[in-house]
Amino acid sequence: MQALARKTHLSRLITVGSYIALLALLTLWYLVVHPLEKGNSWIIWLLHVLPLAAFIPTVRSGNPRGHAWLCFLLLLYFNEAVLAATTHTETRTMGVIYGLLVAVLFTSAMMYARWASQYARLKHTTENTEESS
Repeated sequence: MQALARKTHLSRLITVGSYIALLALLTLWYLVVHPLEKGNSWIIWLLHVLPLAAFIPTVRSGNPRGHAWLCFLLLLYFNEAVLAATTHTETRTMGVIYGLLVAVLFTSAMMYARWASQYARLKHTTENTEESS
């Protein structure tokens, strides 16, 4: 049970760190490094950040089911990262970093959802057996 608690805690730390890093990367890319010429970069930035920002309460609370839903959303971001890495030479580096960051976030959120659910189930089972004896 201790090993499962450690794995859950570590995956949560990695999830929170990579989530914040992804939001920062998108902000830097769309508003600072590669803004649009027409000055509407903030609209593109909002389209990228708002779906992720919707999961701020989930990431803060540590809800395993919400982390699983975050993984579904991250599949769209991964597709965009692969396109950015393979289509234009000017976005190649950002696309690779973006893809790696999304892959780390996806994996850590998925493992957190799995381990946190297992830990909660195990903790609930342990508490029930202690109460019955």
